[in-house]
Amino acid sequence: MKDQLYFIKTDPVSAKINLYNRLCCEENGMLPYLEDDKKASLEIIKRKTLDNIETLSKEEFISIFNWFDAKYNSDPEELKTQLFIHGIDIFYDISNPLCIENFQHILSGYEDYLQSKLSFKINSEAFNHFVIYAIFFTGMANSEEKYLFNFLKQDHNVLYSLAEKGYSEKRYGISLQPEMYQYFSDLYDCTKFYKGSVITI
Repeated sequence: MKDQLYFIKTDPVSAKINLYNRLCCEENGMLPYLEDDKKASLEIIKRKTLDNIETLSKEEFISIFNWFDAKYNSDPEELKTQLFIHGIDIFYDISNPLCIENFQHILSGYEDYLQSKLSFKINSEAFNHFVIYAIFFTGMANSEEKYLFNFLKQDHNVLYSLAEKGYSEKRYGISLQPEMYQYFSDLYDCTKFYKGSVITI
């Protein structure tokens, strides 16, 4: 998981069946990826998976991810496929460390304006608002054709004003990578009709 930022949607039904069964069948394989009191931690993960995978903590998601990653790390597509089968859909990822830094910088500025921290698990509406803010923020630095930027601007005046303020205040603290506008545009397309939680790890 080094130098990677993953965006995840969950499927609680697949997790309840497939992930739960795999955790039960391969307990010893999972244990090395858990923190102290491994057996108790595994039982908590199993219980949460059976109830609703979205109740897992960030650390619990990471331990499951690391377990699968160790099995399929030679084939990133197979890793994504196996996680998907088990209720964890990696629908987007950013692998460039500078872009991950840009993402965190823009998110941090947005949280400053909200005066609230966004969790690693964000409901779709809150995530959508952040992504639109980020499209405006990065779009101001990008002089190319910006159809989505102009389209969203019509209906999101408050977020546009916030991004304009953020860009004028915070652009000097960041070396903005040119692909960031496209990343946020892709994230918008991937989530604009989605109603569940978006998880970032």
